[in-house]
Amino acid sequence: MFKGFRDFILRGNILDLAVAVVLGAAFGAVVTSLVEDVITPLIGAIGGNPDFSASTLGPVLIGNFINALLSFLIVAAIIYFVVVAPMNRLLARIKPDTPAIAPTRPCPECLSDIPLGATRCAFCTAQIPRHV
Repeated sequence: MFKGFRDFILRGNILDLAVAVVLGAAFGAVVTSLVEDVITPLIGAIGGNPDFSASTLGPVLIGNFINALLSFLIVAAIIYFVVVAPMNRLLARIKPDTPAIAPTRPCPECLSDIPLGATRCAFCTAQIPRHV
């Protein structure tokens, strides 16, 4: 029982996940600081008060929800434009080209696609003369 637990804990993907959680929390703090200390004051300088917490809709205090929604949208935009889009461009650059598809010919017996150099069909096992 303990051997299984030890194997589970020492698996590589568990350690990778732990590192990802720690880095994610640290990165979240950086993005939150960027939103609260840089972006929100800029919005306040352009449009007036950046804090909607005092806003109400009748008896419903909707201002905190508006603050959370705007904060989420700003964080999502920053994550997308600063992390996701550049990473996708980088991965597209270093991604190897797709390998060329091997030329095939139809099997005369079952009409399955087989490689040009095949002498026996993998599907119907018919003997096939070598393609010249």
